Amino acid sequence: MSAYAPAARLAILGSTGSIGEQALDVATREAERLQVHALAAGRSLDRLCEQAHVWQPLYVALEHTSDPQAARARLMQAAPLASVEIGPGAAERMVRACDAHVVVNGIVGAAGLGPSLATLERGMKLALANKETLVVGGPLVAAALKRGKGSLLPVDSEHSAALQCLLGRPASEVRTLTITASGGPLRKHPDWRRATREEVLAHPIWAMGPRITTDSATLFNKGLEIIEAHWLFDLDWSQLDAVIHPQAVFHALATFTDGSMIAQAARADMRLPIQLALSWPARWSESVEPLSPLALANLEMIPIEPSAHPAYAAALAAGRAGGTAPCAINAADEIAVQAFLDGAITLGQLPGVLNAVLDAHDVQAVESLAQLREVDAWAREAARLAVSRS
Repeated sequence: MSAYAPAARLAILGSTGSIGEQALDVATREAERLQVHALAAGRSLDRLCEQAHVWQPLYVALEHTSDPQAARARLMQAAPLASVEIGPGAAERMVRACDAHVVVNGIVGAAGLGPSLATLERGMKLALANKETLVVGGPLVAAALKRGKGSLLPVDSEHSAALQCLLGRPASEVRTLTITASGGPLRKHPDWRRATREEVLAHPIWAMGPRITTDSATLFNKGLEIIEAHWLFDLDWSQLDAVIHPQAVFHALATFTDGSMIAQAARADMRLPIQLALSWPARWSESVEPLSPLALANLEMIPIEPSAHPAYAAALAAGRAGGTAPCAINAADEIAVQAFLDGAITLGQLPGVLNAVLDAHDVQAVESLAQLREVDAWAREAARLAVSRS
């Protein structure tokens, strides 16, 4: 059974997105262990109302709507006992008000950082799928963990795998933590720089949103995941690596100082890392079909050449620069990816936008959430200027 008996009160941020929907699927299968306590969405009012009607949470939040009064009325009708938050910052206000044991943060983008900090400051367990929390606000997260004495468990498949491989061993015993990348839809493309929007969004393994799928195609996403691993596991940059593994069977491998290696393998299905973040260190009932040992035959591991993947190299450069650099490059990437998706730049021009913003940024030590919001706004404007000049 869960550490929280009889049932852990569960808050899901980004409940109408892919992570949120799969977290609700886990809650359905583990109804004795999990009670859906709070739901927050960005813009999908219709789907949030459907979820609220089914789950009857005590807290509901919606970040964006053109008609706040009408949205509030609909949500109150769907869940009559719920406290309703509407408008920018609604998810964070909900986290500060609710009495959840564990918060799943599936919000996409830098907007997820505030709710993550609120979760940790209140001493709750954070099941983290929002990359920007650690990429942008790593130092703030570390401080919030210390102040609030909460806990943080990763939901990303690679970091969930790394958690299982490392099992809390000290960084001094780790030679290398290696996370894997499928290589995305462009691994065999004759010239990735000229890839079309349709080619980029045709990911062969994962079903994700357009920004993350584009970042997967450029491997920028893998650079961000290395930054996350740096903060999650307190590992030096020299201890972190990534490889292309097209079959997406292995998700992370840990090599220790004595020469031994531990690897985690599973089917590519996000329900497993979501459930594990909720159950850890316990393992609940089967969430995905186990692999046969024969599935490990004839697998490929291919090194990533930074020179061939300039967006990946830019992300790593920002991580190593530290401070506000990851915040700046993450914001720049959001603008550059959208520009590519809108047809304003080619995929080959995208890394140039990232490097232009990184080169222009005056890196500072991370001090506050307000500071990071200012850096984010500056970087977005700088990226728009770089796009216009491309």
